[in-house]
Amino acid sequence: MLSARAARLKESATLKVFGAAKRMIAEGIDVINLSMGEPDYNTPEHIKEAAIQAIKANHTHYTVNRGILPLREAVAKRLKEDFNADYTPEQILVSSGAKQSLFNTIMALVDEGDEVLLPYPAWPTHPEAIGLAGGKVVALRTREKDDFKINARQLEEAITPKTKMILFSNPINPTGMVYSEDELTALVDVLKKHNIFILADEIYARMCYDGFKFRSLATFPEIKERVILVQGVSKAYAMTGWRIGFSCGPQAVIKAADKIQGHSTSNASSIAQYAALAAVSGPQDSLDEMLATYTKRRKYIMERFSAMPGISFAVPRGAFYLFPNVSAYFNEQYPDSTALAMYLLEKAHVAVVPGVGFGQEGYLRLSYAASMEQLAAACDRIEKALKELKG
Repeated sequence: MLSARAARLKESATLKVFGAAKRMIAEGIDVINLSMGEPDYNTPEHIKEAAIQAIKANHTHYTVNRGILPLREAVAKRLKEDFNADYTPEQILVSSGAKQSLFNTIMALVDEGDEVLLPYPAWPTHPEAIGLAGGKVVALRTREKDDFKINARQLEEAITPKTKMILFSNPINPTGMVYSEDELTALVDVLKKHNIFILADEIYARMCYDGFKFRSLATFPEIKERVILVQGVSKAYAMTGWRIGFSCGPQAVIKAADKIQGHSTSNASSIAQYAALAAVSGPQDSLDEMLATYTKRRKYIMERFSAMPGISFAVPRGAFYLFPNVSAYFNEQYPDSTALAMYLLEKAHVAVVPGVGFGQEGYLRLSYAASMEQLAAACDRIEKALKELKG
């Protein structure tokens, strides 16, 4: 008999679609996969070379649980240079991916029955991790016309004596929205009045468009002592498989998260840590190249979906996702986003993620971390399949 916590877990909507697409690909079907939140670039050569050199230097043993000191020093320096966020190496914990960084923090802070505020739509792992810790998710619903962002009044009204934390993503997966400095300031004016923790998932922080100036919640002195910042190398450096993330925050919280990690996975991969060191401390031009390419793809996919009848979306300012409202195409046979996503997979051979997996019915999430050729073909197929639905 499974434990109650395991029985409550929901399958990842992203991985479910990805699995179905993989099965079709294995059968020889030409599927264009726009379902995964993964850069289509390979890890830059100097990072791979650093891993090779780490192996040759026999850096293949346990490291300190918190992560090698040179990496934590480099992360602190990168955060200061890029975001003006001040952290010492002692305030940083290196983990096996940002997902573990989030989980460690939630387990360190959330007790049974604690309320955790979570803006929706939300990345599916966020509510599941909160639930595993025994926390209660308090959903803060947003709308497309508000760019899927919460406001100060909504935040104030949601906070109760049971509120322990808010899990706040910026930029947001799945919508690609990014909060401006003014919007963040208004939220901070509320948060500074309440003794709650702020878990800031900023994994896409270095992926913003249109000259948008990103500001980290970790740079607001009024709340700094209650902010736990989570970032990693997966998105910015095309290192999803290397599994390196890091959490930064008050030493007491990081120490508690460190103990939790020590009793689960221990240190992150030693080799991957040296690769991550090369990523954050080495040349950053590969990120600039990726962003330039993503900018072109973003423009293209927005133009294509803008031309499709009945579809609307909020303009994404970060990450690499489009989150269009496709409810105009629902019918008796395909009444929701899950059914429509499966229709597009089976009919158009394009894999996308249903919005309901992020808590937002009526939408689909598409990743434009794919080549222009793939995006063009995918848009052609989707447009044709949707036209056929309308008859």
